[in-house]
Amino acid sequence: MDQIDYKILALLRDNARITISEMSRVIAMSQPAVTERMRKLEEQGVITGYRADVSLPKLGKYTTAFIMFKSNNCKEFETFCEAAPEIVDFYRTSGEYNYLMKVVTETSETLESFLETCHTYGFSSTLVVLSTRFEDKIFPPFSS
Repeated sequence: MDQIDYKILALLRDNARITISEMSRVIAMSQPAVTERMRKLEEQGVITGYRADVSLPKLGKYTTAFIMFKSNNCKEFETFCEAAPEIVDFYRTSGEYNYLMKVVTETSETLESFLETCHTYGFSSTLVVLSTRFEDKIFPPFSS
């Protein structure tokens, strides 16, 4: 990967709907060259998809929490988590807790209800998000 590839990724990160012609103008490359680079980035698995960023508050989701969870029955807990719409990110971790979840709910009351449901599978420690400084920061950092 070179600086041009990083520029393409930065432009897509900022606006996944950017046209090839706009991207080629910003990067100062021909449209076929940009298209070919994007195709290669997709084939290499660097670009895995294109998505829309969604405003959670506009969907009625005002409470975000990170939950560290310890379960003695991982298979059952994972099945539960796959079906839980409140869980937006789910990680298997090392240490005292074997899972980390990012959960989004309507209110703190619905978060509490979700946690009560989870406790059937083990115990947790919850961190409620007060504000977000940034999300989805791409590493290594690069500029557009």
